[in-house]
Amino acid sequence: MDGVFGQSLSFVLVVAGAVLCIAEALVPGAHLIVLGVALLSAGLVGMFLLSNATPFVLAGVVFIVGMVALYVYRYYEIYEGTDSGQTLASSDLRGKTGYVVEEVTSRSGRIDLEGGGFNSSYAARSTVGTIPVDEEVVVVDPGGGNVVTVEPVDDSADDTTVVSDAGGPGDAGQDGDAANAN
Repeated sequence: MDGVFGQSLSFVLVVAGAVLCIAEALVPGAHLIVLGVALLSAGLVGMFLLSNATPFVLAGVVFIVGMVALYVYRYYEIYEGTDSGQTLASSDLRGKTGYVVEEVTSRSGRIDLEGGGFNSSYAARSTVGTIPVDEEVVVVDPGGGNVVTVEPVDDSADDTTVVSDAGGPGDAGQDGDAANAN
């Protein structure tokens, strides 16, 4: 087989795959593991099973193993577990809690959400005035995910009580829940 950098193509694929897998361990979430597993597998197949494989055969192995690795990676959400590390829509942010890192007013501010994924920092605004730094907040309106509307955790609990105290048609189930919460 022709050499690359003075080494067999299979050996180069194994080394490149191992380097990408290690890079994924250092920078999780960069999705390097998919290509790393594909290259590593193709290199091992070329070294041990198909020692006379052409570069086209190894490219096919990289493609097939890469597609399988991508499917497994995406379907099983390997790093975070099912549905915990991925925000698929801005509506997933509703009800998430976090802390204020830059004073939140009706026009500006910044919060960090708990379990917010790779970048848990969001621009925020308040509906209840100014919220100081380190105050715990809850997202009441995700607003498309760019700027979220938040309220202090204590205020949102009080709002729930007020709504359930107001009563009205169809609120019977909520009254029981509010009574159990207190």
